[in-house]
Amino acid sequence: MSGTAKRGKREGQQAVPAAGASWKMLLPLGIFVALVGLFFVGLHSGDPHKLPSALIGKPVPEFALPPLEGLLDKGKPVPGFTHADLAKGKVSIINVWASWCIPCHQEHPFLTKLAKQSGAPLFGLNYKDKAAAARRFLGRYGNPFLAVGADRAGSAALNWGVYGVPETFIVGGTGKILYKHVGPIDDTVIARDLLPVVAKARAGG
Repeated sequence: MSGTAKRGKREGQQAVPAAGASWKMLLPLGIFVALVGLFFVGLHSGDPHKLPSALIGKPVPEFALPPLEGLLDKGKPVPGFTHADLAKGKVSIINVWASWCIPCHQEHPFLTKLAKQSGAPLFGLNYKDKAAAARRFLGRYGNPFLAVGADRAGSAALNWGVYGVPETFIVGGTGKILYKHVGPIDDTVIARDLLPVVAKARAGG
């Protein structure tokens, strides 16, 4: 084979990517498509607020949130909370909120209703907020929370698999996540989704 032919062959081989290289190039795209598909399955599964969560049925992630600085209830500091506070034998509700979140303003009156109707302790996870703004928010709308944890960096919410704010979780007495609602709650969500989960959990279901 002439030198010219050999050079042509080498040039032709380099022009066609190897199979392994092709797979390496396509793998990130495949992962992205799979994640997008999972997201849309949640969106189109009948209720856009019921997005898939890998944590359902699993213990809450370990965390320890300090109290919201300066927040008082009847002159006493409102405590923060940890994962251990959610595994004391009672069904509990955790709401992820922030003062800068517009839907949180719309939702807040319904949290007060939820706390009264469910009889379950309500914990507030204050997400990436400023303490002064969060206190003004609760001063304006009232504080339905037994405890409020300040997640300034957002790391605790990330471990909970939070997509955004607001989100509401129901946790069983043993500390397992039973239900997740994405977006603001209202009377319909309380009656149709949240209260039945609370009742079933209390019945041992």
